Amino acid sequence: MKRQAPAAARNRQPILDVLTPRLPARGLVLEIASGSGEHIVHFAEALPDLVFQPSDPSPEARASIDDWAQSLTLGNVRPALALDAAADLWPLECANAVLCCNMIHIAPWEAAVGLIAGASRILPKDGTLYLYGPYRRGGRHTAPSNEAFDLDLRRRNPAWGVRDLETVASLAEAQGFGLPEIIDMPANNLSLVFKRL
Repeated sequence: MKRQAPAAARNRQPILDVLTPRLPARGLVLEIASGSGEHIVHFAEALPDLVFQPSDPSPEARASIDDWAQSLTLGNVRPALALDAAADLWPLECANAVLCCNMIHIAPWEAAVGLIAGASRILPKDGTLYLYGPYRRGGRHTAPSNEAFDLDLRRRNPAWGVRDLETVASLAEAQGFGLPEIIDMPANNLSLVFKRL
C-alpha cells in the first residue's frame, strides 16, 4: 500500500529544515494534499511534540499515508482525512499550522483559492501557512526547467500550471495573511511562509 515519490525523498529534509524553526513548539499541523505520506511521517519523526493531521482527496493516497504512519509506529500522526482543498467546509475546525507541498500547480486554481481561504478559517492569529513548490516571480519563470515543467503541466491539463508568486501572495493577503517569507529551495523551488494576521 505504501507509495513512494522520488521527489519527496529528495526534498523532505530541506523542507523540514525550513519548517523546524517556524512551526509552533506544540499543537496540531494539518497537511493538505499529503500524497504518498512520505513528507508527513518524516516531519512527525523529527518533531514528536507536534501532532500531524494528513489529508488527501484520494483514497489510494490516504491508504498509503496511513500505511507509512503505522509501519513507523508514529503516535503523533492521525489517520488521514478525506479533504478537498477547494471545498467550503473542511473536516477540521482548527489547526496551529497548515502545510501544502507541490499541490497548487498540479490542481485547478480553485484549489489554491480554497486552500488559502480554508487555512484562514482554521488558523489562529500568528498561525503558519506553508507552501512549497515552483513559482514564477515578476511574471517570469525562475529557471528553464520550471518553464518546461509548466508547459508540460498545461499540456496535461489546461487548468494546471506554475503560479505567479505575486498572485498567490495577493490572494493570501486578501484572506488575512501577511506578506510571505520567501526561502529559495533546491531544484528551483520556493518555500513561502505566511502568518495569519
